[in-house]
Amino acid sequence: MGTLNLPRKVTVLGSTGSVGVSTLDLFEKAGVEVEVAALAAGRNAERLAEQALRWRPALAVIEDERQLPELRERLRGSGIETAAGPSGVLEAASAEAQWVMSAIVGFAGLAPTLTAARTGAVIALANKESLICAGPALLRAAKLAGGTVIPVDSEHSAIFQVFAPANAAQVSRLILTASGGPFRNATREQMARATPEQALAHPNWSMGNKISIDSATMMNKGLEVIEAAYLFAMAPERVDVLIHPQSIVHSLVEYADGSTLAQLGPPDMRTPIACAFAWPDRLPWPAERLDLAKAGPLTFEEPDLERFPALRIAKEALAAGGAAPAILNAADEVAVAAFLDRRIGFLDIARVVSETLERMDRFETTPQALGDVLEAARATDATARRVADDAVSALMAQA
Repeated sequence: MGTLNLPRKVTVLGSTGSVGVSTLDLFEKAGVEVEVAALAAGRNAERLAEQALRWRPALAVIEDERQLPELRERLRGSGIETAAGPSGVLEAASAEAQWVMSAIVGFAGLAPTLTAARTGAVIALANKESLICAGPALLRAAKLAGGTVIPVDSEHSAIFQVFAPANAAQVSRLILTASGGPFRNATREQMARATPEQALAHPNWSMGNKISIDSATMMNKGLEVIEAAYLFAMAPERVDVLIHPQSIVHSLVEYADGSTLAQLGPPDMRTPIACAFAWPDRLPWPAERLDLAKAGPLTFEEPDLERFPALRIAKEALAAGGAAPAILNAADEVAVAAFLDRRIGFLDIARVVSETLERMDRFETTPQALGDVLEAARATDATARRVADDAVSALMAQA
């Protein structure tokens, strides 16, 4: 690897999900020599055991405690320590490591990410909810511990790569690109009849169920607007979205002199992971190269907030501040789960989120003290989920 200054000891939280699998695949493809301190997964004991036997972590954790016997059986005689449950995941997050991939999906990823940030490690952040629910506190915790947070979402990674902190005052706008998802050209009537299978069929990216549905509603882009505002200390009105169906331009930064800088590349999550792993160096690996001559025309269009109200709702939550982004996130998780279970329709997802925010518009804002942030976020999340569940039940009664 020459003179590259790469992390030596790493932890992967969410190792059996799409980002975790891509992270370990990147290490394999790039031939990097890493010592894996811990691997943590949700409920796929078989895949976790396979990963553990390949990478030999000191600790392998399965969040679903029912899967612990299977994990132990598969790792019998390996010398790899095992654990389960939320406490086990926190143990993995607190393991001594220089670099931690935070890729646990959903609100469940907040506590492990905060725990990892407080160790002073570099946090490669793929867990949106950590920023949505506790962004300022998370970033402050990492800074106080002597660490940093590097985004792994392709859009935020793109901004990170062309955003010069020394020139932050000269930035006019951040422009996030969005593929438009599977319903980019669909009418409201067509989306009203959409099935989970249709909504999961993303045209460009292979992702988990939750993020795929969020992409179809464009809530994913709304959440990314909130993340960008926190990550780059940008006012809400200076974060915009453009539809870019080809997913080649991953995001842009517009400067005061009229210059607009962009990061381009084929849609492959391993590229932003490689950036987060090696930054400020660059990791050589056999990535697909961008051939603009073969890519064809690159097109851009404004998002339609009438057909995709989730983007507007997310921007309003960001502008409202306080607990609103955390409420938005909790309500969205409930609504997406209800849609995947076929209890509500596709267009009902945004309705549930909007109604939840309206019912909780006087909820207490999240405390800024690091010691209180997790407890406050949990309280906000639990209350918002109850309200969202009520909204789902009301829609089901009307059907």
